[in-house]
Amino acid sequence: MIHRRSFTAGLLGAASLGGLTARAQSPILSRPARILVGFPPGGSADLVARALALQMGGYAPSVIVDNKPGAGGRIALETLKSSEADGTTLLVTPASMMVVYPHIYRRLSYDPLADFVPVASVGSAQFVVSVGPMVPASVTTLAQFIQWCRVNTAQATYGSSGAGSIPHFTGVALGKAAKLDWMHVAYKGAAPALNDLLGGQVAANVGVLSNTLPHVQSGKLRALAVSGPVRSRLLPDVPTLAEAGYKDAQATEWFGVFMPAKASPDAVLKLREALRAALRTRGLADALTKASFEPANPDSTADFAQQLRADHARWGAVVTSSGFTPED
Repeated sequence: MIHRRSFTAGLLGAASLGGLTARAQSPILSRPARILVGFPPGGSADLVARALALQMGGYAPSVIVDNKPGAGGRIALETLKSSEADGTTLLVTPASMMVVYPHIYRRLSYDPLADFVPVASVGSAQFVVSVGPMVPASVTTLAQFIQWCRVNTAQATYGSSGAGSIPHFTGVALGKAAKLDWMHVAYKGAAPALNDLLGGQVAANVGVLSNTLPHVQSGKLRALAVSGPVRSRLLPDVPTLAEAGYKDAQATEWFGVFMPAKASPDAVLKLREALRAALRTRGLADALTKASFEPANPDSTADFAQQLRADHARWGAVVTSSGFTPED
């Protein structure tokens, strides 16, 4: 039986529908499999992993999610690196661990391009640039906000869920593209960052859409731009950063599946096919969509390795240009 926790039942209930086809197949593996997640239950990576596990019946007789929180997600990657490469141990991780961490941690215990095999992306989340009560209500567009920041330099601040995160560096990229000198305020998580935005302690926030959306819908925050390549179906009237004139600041946080580096080409191919089948189920698509994620295209899974390398290079350049001090 696939392992789940009650607090994800509401979000993942839809995933049980449409998954019968995937579970009815004879499993590729004869032994149970586990999906490592480097964060506690209930977070974004955990939700993606559990939604995926429900649709992996064609891959293994059972698939459990094994949470290994700690060190900003790095413990799970270290576990995968030392695991048997027989296809029974997988990892679901946000992009940050693979494309940003290598550029900010001087003593990282893994090489994302050498120690793992990128199998496929499951889905992605885009960010939203929002402003709160510190900014006058008359400011309703990104262009107006940038002009406001130029005039009110002492208040030109933005928060994010943490230093070294993709939202942090999305703000860096936007500042560079707009020639805007605004100050980043790092928080330990999305909740405290939004609390200070709502309380008028910072002017803006760059955060995951799902966390920000309720406050935008209530009118407490104003969404000025979304960071993805297309507008969000949840905020159809909010332009993308590219539409606002800042294409170089475009960003998303994908959630990818990885195997240990020693996995055979055949094992990788089998898992990729199983992931394609899972991505075609209505259950997985519904669960991801309900959580404000964009499901990955089942037909583009083979492009994931190229995306990983491109994002690794792109964020490396952003980190370097930012002057961000690497951590141990």
